Amino acid sequence: MRPTVKLVAVDDTPASLELLTEALQQEGLSIFSATDPEEGLDLIYHEHPQIVLADLVMPKMSGIELLEKVVEFDPAIDVIVMTAHYTTETAVEAIQKGACDYMNKPVSIPALRARVEKLLADARQRQKALDLDQELMETSRFEGMIGRSPLMWELFARIRRVSAHYRSALITGPTGTGKDLVARALHNLSPASSGRFVTCNCSAVVETLFESELFGYVKGAFTGAISDKMGLFEFAHGGTLFLDEIGDMPLSTQAKLLRALQNQEVTRVGSVTPRKVDVRVVAATNRDVPELIAQKLFREDLYYRLAMVELRTPSLAERKEDLPLLEKFLLERFSTQFNKEISGLTRRAQIALARHNWPGNIRELENALGHACMMAMGDTIDVGDLPPTVTKLDPRGHTREAAPEAGASNGAAPSLEDHERELLTDALARAGGNQSEAARILRISRDRMRYKMAKYNLR
Repeated sequence: MRPTVKLVAVDDTPASLELLTEALQQEGLSIFSATDPEEGLDLIYHEHPQIVLADLVMPKMSGIELLEKVVEFDPAIDVIVMTAHYTTETAVEAIQKGACDYMNKPVSIPALRARVEKLLADARQRQKALDLDQELMETSRFEGMIGRSPLMWELFARIRRVSAHYRSALITGPTGTGKDLVARALHNLSPASSGRFVTCNCSAVVETLFESELFGYVKGAFTGAISDKMGLFEFAHGGTLFLDEIGDMPLSTQAKLLRALQNQEVTRVGSVTPRKVDVRVVAATNRDVPELIAQKLFREDLYYRLAMVELRTPSLAERKEDLPLLEKFLLERFSTQFNKEISGLTRRAQIALARHNWPGNIRELENALGHACMMAMGDTIDVGDLPPTVTKLDPRGHTREAAPEAGASNGAAPSLEDHERELLTDALARAGGNQSEAARILRISRDRMRYKMAKYNLR
């Protein structure tokens, strides 16, 4: 069964709408119509069609004005402008402002059918591509990671090859590239998968507590040691210990860690009795370990012990071909998390994301799309919904002339509800209290506008 494509026809002449509907009606095409251009715009916001037919001369709003609002809402919508008052100037203006075609009235039904049939074929092809993207995303998942780029395929292959055999491993790569996911994948695919996966963030441990944190202590070992306590090595016995940000570990602890790795035994602080442990150790860092070794900040022998298996996570800039898959994956996740129906990104939003260099890598992309899903009023994310750091726009979607001064605002960050209420209030004020006009400003349907107003008790 062919996927349903939506078409909205807007014409102030009811007879024209009846003729268009009758001429274009076919299986797999849902046709919506309106004689009032403002009602037609509401239909477009609500139904999000792939095709729009619009008369040029209408009361309240011209076809060109309607075209501009449709393009602002979603540039991917194909708009055909129809008129009985053809001029070269208006035809050029319509095409320049985003119309895909400009037809004379009375419209030639065979020509219109052929044009719409071509647009239907294009829309179905795009839908097929989306379906293939979904299938591709399913086949590109690996232990919580998403990727189809050569660099990620190579990483997945190396994880599969070494997971059954490694005793220690080192994961390197820029911040935000998912080193923790690689560590978890190594554990899940190893013979120790039934054991615990224990994480220690080395950058968060006070230097004087490192030894007791990793190896434990006995009662009376120091002031406050009122009972025996096992360390993370013992706690991870039979499983995997993940040492994140190992480049921040002090040298004195590195020596003891090396002995623990070599002998597979630990000695609690204050004790002289070693304890055997069966632990796989995965370390990760975003720092240049050879440079740390040159600066005498990291033990060379520990590096070679860990780097018997070394895996590198690529930056997002190195795997830009994975961006559409990552966007789709994250949008689905946040839609579920925030209980919002987000169908996708506009072309403008996709272009903005593709142009960004992503210095924060996957973590930055995750934060950007999470922000966008929370801020989006409709079911499609546009440029204005993305954070200003990505789009260089202010929160209302306007180009920023200058960044706000640091420390300009010391208050708490507004909640999602506060942000929505502010947008609704501002739109109502700009529309002079007219709900329909406020809905058009926000690019949402009147039904959604009324729902939001009721939600926040706005009148």
